[in-house]
Amino acid sequence: MFGVYKHTIDAKGRLAIPSRIREELGETFYVTISSEECLTAYSAENWQKMMDKISALPRIQQNKARPLFAHAAKCELDSQGRVLLPQNLREFARLDKNVAVVGNGECAQLWDEASWDAVDTVETTAENIAQVLQELDF
Repeated sequence: MFGVYKHTIDAKGRLAIPSRIREELGETFYVTISSEECLTAYSAENWQKMMDKISALPRIQQNKARPLFAHAAKCELDSQGRVLLPQNLREFARLDKNVAVVGNGECAQLWDEASWDAVDTVETTAENIAQVLQELDF
């Protein structure tokens, strides 16, 4: 998934998912908390891959992933391409009104727009991009 799309959450907590992201997430997908102050959305296929990897770990290591599952929500798109984000997830990521839906490879991230703008400013530098490309041997 790629791109940045700016949308708003309505008063009922619904967020329109951009069509390009919807195509990759599918009609049913999973949203959970992240290691950053945002939410992460996984297609059903990628969610299953993550569950399989975690299930293969020893129980003590599996427990470290417990918050990902405890705070996850199975989401389904309505007829207008919107998803209802549970209140606890919106609170975690401080999603109030303006949201940036950010493609991040095999997942999408849902950021408060101002928070995303701050992260994007820090990360989108020639030095950072050069470092990433070097680490990937490009």
